[in-house]
Amino acid sequence: MSVKAFVLTIFSMCICHAVDATSIDREQVYVVDGDTIRVYNEGPDVRLVGFNAPETRRAKCPEERALGDVATRRLRDLVRSQPLDFDYVDCACPPGTEGTMACNFGRSCGTLKAAGRDVGEILIAEKLAVPFQCGANRCPKTPRPWCESPRP
Repeated sequence: MSVKAFVLTIFSMCICHAVDATSIDREQVYVVDGDTIRVYNEGPDVRLVGFNAPETRRAKCPEERALGDVATRRLRDLVRSQPLDFDYVDCACPPGTEGTMACNFGRSCGTLKAAGRDVGEILIAEKLAVPFQCGANRCPKTPRPWCESPRP
């Protein structure tokens, strides 16, 4: 394949991917916490992929809970103030487990963009979340650095 053909192929893939994004009205998005939303006022909840935000209800320490509250408020601010795009994506779970408690506690998976930018990237840049990338059908241990004691 020539370089020109390769570049055109990549360019067309990028255009198609950008068109795939589905606009969603902010009234159709309810923020559960910093990395979980409910869309269209129906379950199951959706685990946003690519990042992990601190827990609010199952926090392991007061610092995690406090930062989780800030991350949740920030995600709510993004949802309220920006044009949104939402897409469901496949969860990284063993075959046959999606939609069960064995896969993301029964949650679906998705991506949410505010003004064209992934909300996870925004929260990571603002130190309100950490990157969390899964494989095709399994995830590594969920990163939760908020309660780690400082190292000398």
